[in-house]
Amino acid sequence: MKKFIVTIAVLLLVAVITGCESWNRMTKDFDSAHNGLERTATVYDQNGNKIKTYKGKFDVEINDYGNKVKFDLNGKRIMINNAVVIVEEN
Repeated sequence: MKKFIVTIAVLLLVAVITGCESWNRMTKDFDSAHNGLERTATVYDQNGNKIKTYKGKFDVEINDYGNKVKFDLNGKRIMINNAVVIVEEN
């Protein structure tokens, strides 16, 4: 039990030391990954013309090269390749 309390105290101390903004980002990342966030994703072609807009609660996954965006919305998987995607939190 003492180890558990010490571990929690150390984690809280680390959170305080790292600053509030990094803590807020970490908690938002956790919330996004587990619950999704209310977002709007707008897809544009390479010429800047709007193709489609998606709105809802979802988490966005982007590959390392930045040419593929994937998310699930209303039980359907949406994968966008080689387009410009702007995702905004509502």
